[in-house]
Amino acid sequence: MRDSIIRPMQMFLIMLGGALALSVQAYEVTQLASGLDKPWSIAPIDGGRFLVTEKSGQLILLGAEGSLTPIPGTPKVYFANQGGLLEVLPDPLFSQNQTLYLSLAGGDGDANRTSIVRGVLEGTELTQVSTLLEVSPDKQGPAHYGGKMAFLPDGTLLISVGEGFKYREKAQDLEWELGKLLRINTDGSVPADNPFPQKAPRVYSYGHRNPQGLVYDALTDRILMLEHGPKGGDELNHILAGKNYGWPAITYGVDYSGAVISPFTEAEGMEQPLTYWVPSIGPSGLAIYHGDQFREWQGDLLLGSLINGEMRRLKLEGETVILDEAIFPEVTGRVRDVRVLHDGSIVAITDEGDIFQITDSP
Repeated sequence: MRDSIIRPMQMFLIMLGGALALSVQAYEVTQLASGLDKPWSIAPIDGGRFLVTEKSGQLILLGAEGSLTPIPGTPKVYFANQGGLLEVLPDPLFSQNQTLYLSLAGGDGDANRTSIVRGVLEGTELTQVSTLLEVSPDKQGPAHYGGKMAFLPDGTLLISVGEGFKYREKAQDLEWELGKLLRINTDGSVPADNPFPQKAPRVYSYGHRNPQGLVYDALTDRILMLEHGPKGGDELNHILAGKNYGWPAITYGVDYSGAVISPFTEAEGMEQPLTYWVPSIGPSGLAIYHGDQFREWQGDLLLGSLINGEMRRLKLEGETVILDEAIFPEVTGRVRDVRVLHDGSIVAITDEGDIFQITDSP
């Protein structure tokens, strides 16, 4: 059911001749659905429909008219704390092959892992499900899975993997896949040009904590990733193959108790973030705006903030963030995922179970 249409006016900052100026644009926020069970990811597919994951383990088809249809065939997940069914990502050729990819927590409390499966959506059922990747080795405890996915232009698949919280030192250990960004082919095999073909064949970059946003920017040919810091130190990183992003050897955050994790914020051989947040905002979901509805936003980043309960927009000039602002105050709750649609509208989901769509208002 679609309801609660709001027609506010909001002022946006834009760049004019190198200076910041105000632009006023009308927009509408429409609630597409509510009452979902801890939705984690949303993906548009054909016919004005969406696929939505519920962390408890259910894949949902949101119809163009607002219907919510459970999709049977989803693999069993380890649903506890941060574990469960995570991302849904349609294949780039989904309209032809109906193939989609799911990330999830598999196993149990004593031995669990981030996993990637592939399946085919036949009508309203997931079929031909196969496992492409299981992070190695197993860990204990239901924390820090990562689970974000993105395709590169060569057809390979990136997967973010958290360091399991209590295994944080393993983010620096290439013999463990925790705290890494992985890259595989869509049949589960390993690309020959990954940076550590012998020691860590699936690892693309390392030194990550809990990456909760991942996107490939075709316009600038760069991979951008958001990751949660501890108490402070959330980061936006430009990911390059083989690079070390520092966790936990360098960080702008401290432990939740206030204890020092590392006295260093930079070190030789470790990359610096494009920006970081102190205090933490809990960045989750990441999209790049390309479209005609919010014309001043071309190339800007849109993300959710779990801690602030809001959406945010970042404007980059090269490798420098020149604007970081909250947007669309009508979208309330712990914003978990954000997507930009082909028509230039924006969709966001919240932990509280709501799905919102934002469009311009002529």
